[in-house]
Amino acid sequence: MSRLYTKFKDEIKQKQKDLHPERNSMEMPVLKKVVINCRIPDAGTNKDSLEVATKEISVITGQTPTVTSAKKSEANFKIRKGDPLALKVTLRGTNMYDFIEKLFNIVLPRLRDFKGLKTSSFVGSGNYNMTIRDQTYFPEIDLNKISQIRTIQITLVTSTSSQDRAKMLLSALGLPFEK
Repeated sequence: MSRLYTKFKDEIKQKQKDLHPERNSMEMPVLKKVVINCRIPDAGTNKDSLEVATKEISVITGQTPTVTSAKKSEANFKIRKGDPLALKVTLRGTNMYDFIEKLFNIVLPRLRDFKGLKTSSFVGSGNYNMTIRDQTYFPEIDLNKISQIRTIQITLVTSTSSQDRAKMLLSALGLPFEK
């Protein structure tokens, strides 16, 4: 069991109940899932690149990613229908809390000139999007085996539609926002 999950269950939920006693406990915002995307531009032509990226993402997340492919052909981008485009992983439960704990405590402080995440990255539905421009910030990646720098997009999906309540939840979990 993740330390962050037990902290959420024991402390954070109780603080939310104390702040809003008029609300039902089922209305309290929770983190539902974390979606991780990694686009691979040359996946259609270079199968080795797709395999290496799959290994890297599975090492980072602890789950095997699914390959997302093009839904239609686009001549301007030299993409054919069915070509692989990206990798996607959806984390839930203890895997999600383990990943979030690693992201907040290890990866984000490693970013160059990191002063906190912007609050403008909230989507209207209470979800938070962030982009990490380099996969080498994750401690599981072996720097000697890196062939290409990849961008990883992370979406934190909450159960609330309110941006303020989602921000309160994520900051209670330890997400460092700009001041």
